Amino acid sequence: MQIVRNSEELAQARRDMKGTVALVPTMGALHSGHMALVADARNGAANVIATIFVNPAQFGAGEDFGRYPRQEERDARQLEEHGCDLLWAPSVGDIYPDGFATKVSVAGVSELWEGEARPGHFDGVATVVAKLLLSVRPDVALFGEKDFQQLAVIRRMVTDLNLAVDIVGVPTVRDSDGLALSSRNAYLLGEERKEAVALPRALQAARAAILSGTPVREVLHEARASLRNGGFSRIDYFALVDASSLKPLDEPEGEMRLIAAATIGTTRLIDNLAI
Repeated sequence: MQIVRNSEELAQARRDMKGTVALVPTMGALHSGHMALVADARNGAANVIATIFVNPAQFGAGEDFGRYPRQEERDARQLEEHGCDLLWAPSVGDIYPDGFATKVSVAGVSELWEGEARPGHFDGVATVVAKLLLSVRPDVALFGEKDFQQLAVIRRMVTDLNLAVDIVGVPTVRDSDGLALSSRNAYLLGEERKEAVALPRALQAARAAILSGTPVREVLHEARASLRNGGFSRIDYFALVDASSLKPLDEPEGEMRLIAAATIGTTRLIDNLAI
């Protein structure tokens, strides 16, 4: 696997590639969920490029940019073992050179939920993903469905800007007890890790209740109570939304998602489930 660290090296490596290219953007601290993205990319393209870039623009004041896990050597080994052809690991200065003054902002799908809880987060996401897509020029880019709102924001941006890339969502990979794999799971202390399964269990119970006809308001109230009883100290949201617009639903209708964000200890977890 080739490793490049700046835009010039990337451009040369990209010119040398023949056939289709799949991109897997990451912030590193890779786990089996990321490897599922690489596997899907490998199955559908002649070349697989992964990126590792901890993007400061998507972290707010007081968030975990400074302590976000960084383990590039280990990550690179995993990527190579799973068939990645090239790793682009740029510096902050390469992505945001002196004088950088542009921001990509996606209205609508970005405004609720994570957009309210983390102001400016999706501007940072959209800006860096736009730069990655324009630099790599992939035929397809793969993102995990665990970050469901992020996936919606990226799809909207790609459509609006007429970017010639297919955005593919890959189903969430979970641990044996149901907890969605996340780089931030490394923050969980022993007892917190055990209690964290209250989140996927609340989503599963809410899904079953909605499908059985229980009123949505009652389902969501019970879900929030179960999270508090399970050890979560703060719930930013637990909602039923339209799967396309991410607008909240008071009644079941069409394709839906249950989405949730809650904090246990010092760790904020997000998850979602299709209905």
